[in-house]
Amino acid sequence: MTKRSLLFAFVCMLFGGVLTFYIMRKVDKENEVVPDTELIQQQMKNVSKLVVNEAKIAQIYNYKDQKSFMNLMSFDKKALVVVNADVQIVYDLSKLEYTIDAANKIVKITHIPTEEIKIWPDVKIYDVEESRFNTFEGADYNAIQENVKKQFKAKILKSNIQANAKNRLISELSKFLVVTKSLGWSLRYQDKNINQTSDFTSALPL
Repeated sequence: MTKRSLLFAFVCMLFGGVLTFYIMRKVDKENEVVPDTELIQQQMKNVSKLVVNEAKIAQIYNYKDQKSFMNLMSFDKKALVVVNADVQIVYDLSKLEYTIDAANKIVKITHIPTEEIKIWPDVKIYDVEESRFNTFEGADYNAIQENVKKQFKAKILKSNIQANAKNRLISELSKFLVVTKSLGWSLRYQDKNINQTSDFTSALPL
């Protein structure tokens, strides 16, 4: 065997050894068992997002303002206000707080963020009537906007929009229940054990 042949054989053996080491290392890595705590933290991270429920609300109402002069004369202004609003109820689950008790295999959710109600009204004003001494000004339009937001927020609280948002929140939180149950862990919200999805419903205030 020539020196060239010996060198070629040595290179082949070296390459084969490196390749075998790489393959064995890759197999070992693929067979590694991911700790339960890492799986739970990853699931928490996956759910740390915005839960948004959207709706549209329309309303028509009359705006009226009155000024008087020495209680002898009144100067009125009024208008027909038509409002179409985009509404969102948002839960920011990046603000969710929890602890992991690895020794006792318990995940405890300590804080669930409250909802944020966001309203974007599109206000159109028709049939404006005003007097010379009581005209429409920028302050009137600002007052209408604020009044609309207050009325719409009250309307939202009486509607099923908030309940629908809560249902979406519970749907996201239930993913924690799935992963903890599959790993043989327990899930708690504050001091209440969560064994099924309906437990979230009773634990969370509307």
